[in-house]
Amino acid sequence: MTRPTTTAEWPSLMFDASRLWAEAAVVLGLRSWRLMAGGTAAERELERMFSEKLAAGFELAGALAGARATSPEAAARKALGIYGKRVRGNRRRLGG
Repeated sequence: MTRPTTTAEWPSLMFDASRLWAEAAVVLGLRSWRLMAGGTAAERELERMFSEKLAAGFELAGALAGARATSPEAAARKALGIYGKRVRGNRRRLGG
């Protein structure tokens, strides 16, 4: 059963999505510097970048296919949680 949409949830979701977008931009910049430096660290970063994106996509697909998100808001929250933990981890790891 789908939970009814409340307008109070969407501003919070938009704020959280905007914050994640800004954090992802920082990570993109930090990763770009690492890739531009070249060498084995850049190769590892590139491999890590692709493997993380693939893993996050499969995790989200599994969550959505498993009906653990019962509304559009729940699906958005799930996506923000899955991608957010990776972005925050990368920001800490890369020193941002």
